[in-house]
Amino acid sequence: MRQRLERVNQLIRDEVADILRRDIHDPLIGFVTITEVEVSPDLRFAKVFFSVLGDDEQVKQSTKGLLRARKYINARVAERIDLRYIPKLRFVRDDTAARAQQLEMLLQAEHEEFGDAPEPTEGAEAPPSDEHFDETGLDRDAEEDFDDDFIQEVGESEDFGDPVEDDALQSCEDPGAPDVR
Repeated sequence: MRQRLERVNQLIRDEVADILRRDIHDPLIGFVTITEVEVSPDLRFAKVFFSVLGDDEQVKQSTKGLLRARKYINARVAERIDLRYIPKLRFVRDDTAARAQQLEMLLQAEHEEFGDAPEPTEGAEAPPSDEHFDETGLDRDAEEDFDDDFIQEVGESEDFGDPVEDDALQSCEDPGAPDVR
């Protein structure tokens, strides 16, 4: 049932966007984007989320134009979609993009006020210099440390699994050792 609702949401979103783009020639409706549609489980109602590019006055005018064209859009959706019930559309402004832009501006202002890079605190290591890295950008010392750690772990490990493999390994190391098989 959930997949069906998602398909109906997508279908209504595409149809409403197409109707706004091709059929509605209202000067009040500016740069409107249909961002999402949420249909109720009984398919009677649908929230159509939209965003508007522009200032507050443009948002008000576009909202007014969408509300004025709502019945026409509902009728066109009913013609295009073959469902038992055509949901009654309700337009809701989606201000996610505006809030994201506002947060981005606040973060930018904070970076300008406090500086881009935080100063190292006491006890923190200084970032490595460029000569610390090889031509591929890998950390030379870390790679060597990894190899040393790996060799040390493997050398100290006593159990490698199957005892037959251990005996074979031992006989390979000492050619004079008797074969234990």
